[in-house]
Amino acid sequence: MIPEVGSLFELAELFPDEQSCRDHLRSIRWRDGESCPHCGGNKIYHFSDRETFKCGNCKKRFSIKVGTIFEDTKLPLRKWFMAIWLITNHPKGIASTTLAKDVDITQKSAWFVLQRLRYATVTKSFNAPLKGTVEADTTYIGGKEKNKHSKDRKGGTQGGAGKDVVLGILERDGELRAGHVEDTKGPTMREAIRENVEPGSALMTDEDRSFKGLGKDYRHQAVNHSAGEYVREQAHTNGIESVWALLKRQIVGVHHWVSSKHLDRYVQEMSWRFNRRDMRAGARMNDMFACVEGRLRYRELIA
Repeated sequence: MIPEVGSLFELAELFPDEQSCRDHLRSIRWRDGESCPHCGGNKIYHFSDRETFKCGNCKKRFSIKVGTIFEDTKLPLRKWFMAIWLITNHPKGIASTTLAKDVDITQKSAWFVLQRLRYATVTKSFNAPLKGTVEADTTYIGGKEKNKHSKDRKGGTQGGAGKDVVLGILERDGELRAGHVEDTKGPTMREAIRENVEPGSALMTDEDRSFKGLGKDYRHQAVNHSAGEYVREQAHTNGIESVWALLKRQIVGVHHWVSSKHLDRYVQEMSWRFNRRDMRAGARMNDMFACVEGRLRYRELIA
């Protein structure tokens, strides 16, 4: 496991060469035992180069990077480790232009590296439902209509016209789940809430009519923002609204603009960091290494 790492300089000292990076990746990926990424067999032969292995079952050779986001990368693992330290330890993430300069790669490569790391942050298995007191809210991502070219304007000024919708569900003092959704219609909202929140929980929302009808499954309370009400005893959405402030500072202040196509990856990146906000730097890095299973090809990303 990585000890506490306070800077990129300390990280570089901890991993001075490619072999030290490969060894660390092996220690996490194979912490429960060695296995072949092709057939899942556990009869693994080691070679003297300490870089490649062979499966005793399917007879295929492979490296520790096969079957992960690092597969077929031409970049040194040391630069990947630096990128992981930067994306996991900067509260608002890092822009591809900044990463390109910091680790001496092209902006195109930096963008692909960051997208693969965002891919790793997406939860790939079922999570237990949120419970206790849960806040739910939506926010809109996108530029103002008046600032767009006339051909890009959707019309209207209310209800997030021309913008993308992000739904967030936050368990107080617990986990955040957020994602890009198609619309703010009642069926969309209610289905997402029911998929993620345990029945009987206390659900706090604003007065948006999209959340109506949830009182049958939850102890639903709503605050009326339009009437100037923001807190009524335990009824408020201050927690999830602080998440939106963080997300918008990330998008506006760091990335400046995010396409609808890739918006969900940026939301997942923010959520991943938020859910590990109490971890120390080394623990967050190790948690990212534990998520690297699965390959994302460039042609799939830009398709």
